[in-house]
Amino acid sequence: MDPGRPRPAGGRAITPFQLLVGSAVSAINIAIHSLWTVAAIGLLRNVALSAAGRAGLQLSGVMVATALALMLAHTLEIVVWSLAYWVLGAAPAGSNLLYFAFVNYTTLGYGDVIPVKQWLLIGPMAAMNGILMFGWSTAVLFEVLQKTIERQTALTKSP
Repeated sequence: MDPGRPRPAGGRAITPFQLLVGSAVSAINIAIHSLWTVAAIGLLRNVALSAAGRAGLQLSGVMVATALALMLAHTLEIVVWSLAYWVLGAAPAGSNLLYFAFVNYTTLGYGDVIPVKQWLLIGPMAAMNGILMFGWSTAVLFEVLQKTIERQTALTKSP
């Protein structure tokens, strides 16, 4: 037994394979989030430029649409994690994989479902991925808000 090697509860070694698999699933989700974000921003930019009416209502509509689009992206990413859990057999038999993925991805961490011992790092890796994606979404929401306000201001100042 190597004393320098980390050991989770139950005595099983944390393997580089767990880190590799968690990183691969995270990379898939990063790609999904990237593509989804670019598509949503492009669509919303066109809607914001062509929308007529009150500026406040337009701004609210753009923000609601952006938030809903990002929530849909997060849900798709959670489904990816649940599929990974299924393929890996990472959750105890009979567990609701979508629930398990939601709890991990959102860092809610009820602790009522934990990964099987040989996959103990998969939950924290999903949580790390979720935190990153939520931070990214927050930045996107702020950018959409800022750009929409800038466009509205420019339109009201135009002759």
